[in-house]
Amino acid sequence: MLKGVSPVISPELMKILMEMGHGDEIVIADGNFPAATCAQRLVRADGHGLVPVLEAILKFFPLDIYVQQPAALMQVVPGDPIKPTIWDEYRKVIKASGEKFSDFEFVERFTFYERAKKAFAVVATGESALYANIILKKGVVTSK
Repeated sequence: MLKGVSPVISPELMKILMEMGHGDEIVIADGNFPAATCAQRLVRADGHGLVPVLEAILKFFPLDIYVQQPAALMQVVPGDPIKPTIWDEYRKVIKASGEKFSDFEFVERFTFYERAKKAFAVVATGESALYANIILKKGVVTSK
């Protein structure tokens, strides 16, 4: 354990966050996502909800300021009556992190899966909310 590091950040996840470069993407996936099928690098975060994992990652992870929408969500499949309320929580978490953020990019389901296959890593959480998957694009760390 280290001071100031959330216990939801495993040593493996911290290593992956540090290895990622500008423009690399990480998927934080809900419990229904085919994480093992899609992942080049899979990090298990079973037992953790997606919101605490997102909060913990954003303490270390800069979002890419050179793209319009550095965070992407899987859009609801047409005809599915689900209205994902967890997306509002994500907006609050991202805005509270201090990262530049306007709104999400919404990605069609199968396009999202293909993008996840190209992502640097997939973090598989135990999140039970539907359509809770999110992709973050890494930015640069600047001296202030």
